[in-house]
Amino acid sequence: MTSAKEEILGRIRAALGESRSVPTVVPRDYRTHGSDEPGSPAVLDLLEDRLVDYKASVHRTASADLAGTVRQVLAALLPEGGRVLVPAGLPPDWVPDASTDEGFDAPTLDGFAAVVTGCAAAAAQTGTIALDGAPDQGRRAITLVPDIHVCVVRAGQVVQTVPELLARLDPTRALTFVSGPSATSDIELQRVEGVHGPRTLAVVLVTD
Repeated sequence: MTSAKEEILGRIRAALGESRSVPTVVPRDYRTHGSDEPGSPAVLDLLEDRLVDYKASVHRTASADLAGTVRQVLAALLPEGGRVLVPAGLPPDWVPDASTDEGFDAPTLDGFAAVVTGCAAAAAQTGTIALDGAPDQGRRAITLVPDIHVCVVRAGQVVQTVPELLARLDPTRALTFVSGPSATSDIELQRVEGVHGPRTLAVVLVTD
């Protein structure tokens, strides 16, 4: 009796026919740049629209007010007694009373209510924020275990399209792509948040 695997492969061979040549040149004629400049008002508006649609919150601020805005966002989100974790490279004045990551294990990380990080870049078209483990972002685990992630995104880091985003990233680094709070609809199409990462994503968008 023919196995399911053999039947599937047979159908693939029949669909391919006799010609099974592999192209030697990969087409690269897709769009690689957006119509708007990185950090432009239109790009920032698009990023905010996408993030809000994904159930993240966006808080615009100026560089001079950044530290105060981060603290205000945390004050509104933190549960009573909630502790905040930051990577070693984050400016200390953003969250003066936060704990700095020392390579804590998962149970210890779970004791923190929130984490505050920077980012590597963001794509407005898909509302995607990229983290690459730089000193102001820290290792991947600290952005996945705490229930709240406050991420600072600067205007100059925001591009319009995904190809522009990828061009800014180093593929040899550990990359994490964030598009809104962690969520899944795998079970009966019911949205459940906080399954694979933070339940709450707050983006502080620095506009200058």
